[in-house]
Amino acid sequence: MSPTKPLQKKTKKSQIRRISDWLHLWLGITSGLVVFHLGITGCIFAFQKEITEFIHRKEFFVEVPADKKTVPLSILKSTAEKALGGKKKVTFISSYAQADRAWEFNTYKPGNPKAFWYFDSIDYYDLVLINPYTGKVTLVSDNKYEFFGIIKMLHWSFLINHPIGQQIIGWSTIIFVFLLISGMVMWWPKNLKKSNFDKSFKIKWKAKFKRINYDMHNVLGFYVMVICLMLALTGLVWAFQWFQKTVYVVASGSTKPPKEIPAKSDSTKTIEAIPFDVAFETAQKTFKDADRIGMSPAEGGTATIYATGYKGEETYWNFDVLLLDQYTGKLLARKNQSDKNAGEALIGMNYDIHVGAILGLPGKIMAFFASLIAASLPITGFIIWWGKKKKKKNPAIAEN
Repeated sequence: MSPTKPLQKKTKKSQIRRISDWLHLWLGITSGLVVFHLGITGCIFAFQKEITEFIHRKEFFVEVPADKKTVPLSILKSTAEKALGGKKKVTFISSYAQADRAWEFNTYKPGNPKAFWYFDSIDYYDLVLINPYTGKVTLVSDNKYEFFGIIKMLHWSFLINHPIGQQIIGWSTIIFVFLLISGMVMWWPKNLKKSNFDKSFKIKWKAKFKRINYDMHNVLGFYVMVICLMLALTGLVWAFQWFQKTVYVVASGSTKPPKEIPAKSDSTKTIEAIPFDVAFETAQKTFKDADRIGMSPAEGGTATIYATGYKGEETYWNFDVLLLDQYTGKLLARKNQSDKNAGEALIGMNYDIHVGAILGLPGKIMAFFASLIAASLPITGFIIWWGKKKKKKNPAIAEN
């Protein structure tokens, strides 16, 4: 029987490394449930558009007549309000360049601003879909209780309207950023010879569960680290005002806020035509290359009609805005995407980056898998810690 080979002594870790490892462990355990929650809700929400439109395909898509003539927008707006009982006012309308899309009419009214729970902070929030060629209502949805809307608010703040909800999300996200960076330090191989390369960049699927779990934590964590950092940092833009302001200042190179467009409606001037329809026609002529046009009706007084031309079927970052007189439909002012400073543009991209939509379907797929792996990291990390805790004082020779 050959003599047992002496165990090689491990290289002693530096004080900083030991502290980093200790923080990685205990901060991971502390924030693990929140990170898991964010990852799972992020996964579910990633394809909300595709899933919703698949389930309600007959409601979201319509037959297109040969002349493609649409009902005046003011009549469609009135139809949507009647479908909701006549007591709710439409606050935002989405029309589409894609001919077979139903147009969307949204209503929203805030509830108690001091309410603790999300549902109490909203009076109503509805969606009405209408065939723009026939004026027929295809769907009425209470978005206050819509599945993906609830998932979004769970992801946002645990359905908590109080600031504490986003504080919990925000600080857990900051911890997650630290865990990603410290995990990278712990994972980084000392040299890239083939044996270390295989251990660091490949999962050994034929090994026992303990090794597979270890590889899934380290290897998968490495592959999605950059995407997870992007998801985390864009999430922090919403969680903390100070972080959003910092991003704006760094990107724009200025502490000055974006310029507001000065425009007011003149109630002393009127026209025979319906001003809202005139405003929409102006928006259509102006935004010929827009994929969709959003219309926000004015609320009276000197308020203006807002028309937003979005370039992108799903994204929200690339848009121009028109301000129009609510009494005449006359164009009063315009602000283009190109007029925005770098800070405005970056903050405007935040949502589309966070959900991956800025890169289209490939970006959403990446966001989905990154969220899924992020949700798994607290689980695989806990299993690694629990295994070490149960390990005997005299460990057996490491398995291959």
